[in-house]
Amino acid sequence: MSYSPSLGSSISNTKIRTPENTSDFSGMCTVCTANCTGFCEIGLSAIRGSEAIYPFETNKNQFASEKDYPLDFSHFNINGRVFGALGCTEDTEAATFPKANIDAEFGIDNKIKLKAPIILPAMAKLNWEDYYAGAALAGVLVVIGEAVVAKDKDLVIENGKVTSSPLIEKMISSFRKYYRGYGDIILQANYDDENIRVLDYAITKLGVKSVELKFGQGSKGIQGMGRVKNIEDALKFQKMGYLIYPDPSDPVVAENYKKGIGRVFEKIGRLPMWNKDILVKRVAELRELGAEHVCFKTGPYDPKDIVKILKIASEAGVDLVTFDGAGGGSGNSPTKMMNEWGIPTVYMESLLHDILRRFKEKDYFIPQIAVAGGFAMEDQVFKGLSLGAPYINLIGIGRAAMAAALVGKHVGELINKGIVPKEYKRFGSTVEEIFGDIRELKGLYDDVSNMSPGAIGLYSYINRISTGVKQLMSLNRKFSLEYIDRSDIIPLTQLASKVTGLDTYKDKTGKALEDI
Repeated sequence: MSYSPSLGSSISNTKIRTPENTSDFSGMCTVCTANCTGFCEIGLSAIRGSEAIYPFETNKNQFASEKDYPLDFSHFNINGRVFGALGCTEDTEAATFPKANIDAEFGIDNKIKLKAPIILPAMAKLNWEDYYAGAALAGVLVVIGEAVVAKDKDLVIENGKVTSSPLIEKMISSFRKYYRGYGDIILQANYDDENIRVLDYAITKLGVKSVELKFGQGSKGIQGMGRVKNIEDALKFQKMGYLIYPDPSDPVVAENYKKGIGRVFEKIGRLPMWNKDILVKRVAELRELGAEHVCFKTGPYDPKDIVKILKIASEAGVDLVTFDGAGGGSGNSPTKMMNEWGIPTVYMESLLHDILRRFKEKDYFIPQIAVAGGFAMEDQVFKGLSLGAPYINLIGIGRAAMAAALVGKHVGELINKGIVPKEYKRFGSTVEEIFGDIRELKGLYDDVSNMSPGAIGLYSYINRISTGVKQLMSLNRKFSLEYIDRSDIIPLTQLASKVTGLDTYKDKTGKALEDI
């Protein structure tokens, strides 16, 4: 069998002519006929060239890997226990799942309270207003992604540095509007953002307290890239300091553009050329500017690079490092890179555990660690916390959280138009009747009448995840997050056991027999 998908996918808006007969090795139809119009990825490439590398309609879609990895969190079951209680008194009135404590903290020195051990990574291109507002309602961390300034029509750059970005200001305000003492909004910067000092502006002018430096393109691992529709936009981006290929300021290129000759313009993000000295110095500078939390965001790179990143983070005193495993979501990754690059989340979390255990043995400072990459439901969140314990204590939920915000927004818009989706008619006909957690929000805020259904949708989704995690904790008789450990999940296969080092059911039975 092949772990990779065939050469037909909704991601690229392609399909295989004979899906029932494909070659596992190539992903092509077993029989390729001369009279095919070519709806597969090869055919699309023949018609559109390098454009076929990218997903379809990135302006209104988000994507995830289609590869069938040999190991994921479904290869583990959650353990359960029937005696005792950790984190509360052994009392039937106290040991109930609603009383399980999943409050968490963010930050090394300047600690911020969180209502759940969750961070929402930078996935907000489709609906940032509700994504950030919903995070504030839920009391969790959320990240404003890289290159926001490239989308800001009112951006002001003076002497090569950002002096005004109304778009970033609006994004921050969408979180602060509903901030209730929990969570924070983190501004992320890639190498190009650093060149024009986006973080400096946000810290000193907008009062941003939490910032994040991004290694490469996180889940993509490479340079940011995107086609530019016309030479006017290409020149605008070039003036902002971005790399544009081909060079739109070249008279020959400009003349050929008018004639319809030459490559399509592309905006290419710069690869970071950082080292330990540069990063340690930059982290110190950001703190001097007023940042209370400095974070790193990185992807599933070579293990040697992961060790180096963690050593730098340790020496610099970084607050949080988020690792994005293969298989998670992305806004605009090249399709094949999303499917075929990087360490899948379970493998990556397992190696992180081994690395961080060695750090502890050597008495290195260990920053907080978050892991992202395909987490969507409470069982996966619990398994992620268990597998990484005690070193990994935050889980990143990106695509699923955005999906909740989008569903809430769309359903709310339909209801306000008098169109109640048939699936939800059993709950009522108004936003207040259909969105079940508005009752809770009324207890937290004085006025919810103008609250966006998209933000409510994200709050409700996080509420479901939080409640589910509490239930799974109580299943293991653990009523506070710090008691979750690696014994709370059990691998179902030898591969899962070998990769993680966890005991199988057979291993656990053998140890239990020793007590007889």
